[in-house]
Amino acid sequence: QVQLVESGGGLVQAGGSLRLSCAASGSIFEISIFRVKGMGWYRQAPGKQRELVALLTSDGSANYDDSVKGRFTISRDNAKNTVYLQMNSLKPEDTAVYYCHQELSDYWGQGTQVTVSS
Repeated sequence: QVQLVESGGGLVQAGGSLRLSCAASGSIFEISIFRVKGMGWYRQAPGKQRELVALLTSDGSANYDDSVKGRFTISRDNAKNTVYLQMNSLKPEDTAVYYCHQELSDYWGQGTQVTVSS
């Protein structure tokens, strides 16, 4: 199966920015799937359910949860086999573990912690 590794999390003050990366590795077939199929960024705050934050569909369109619309941007760089989540104007309520997810095969990364201080 494809391996998804997130990075880029950390501690940031409210109003700041972070860029999360989700790097994929695997067989040629698995990478070809990664490059064209839907990828999502999810987050899970303590005591809460995991929720979808941003979705990049197979036709290249992006969808966002209302709570992050206008602040977060999902993108893909197939040359680097990486999906990104640019997060701007961060708020304390954005604090969570962020996971990338391959929608077709239901593969998850291990997560990266984002903490936004007020």
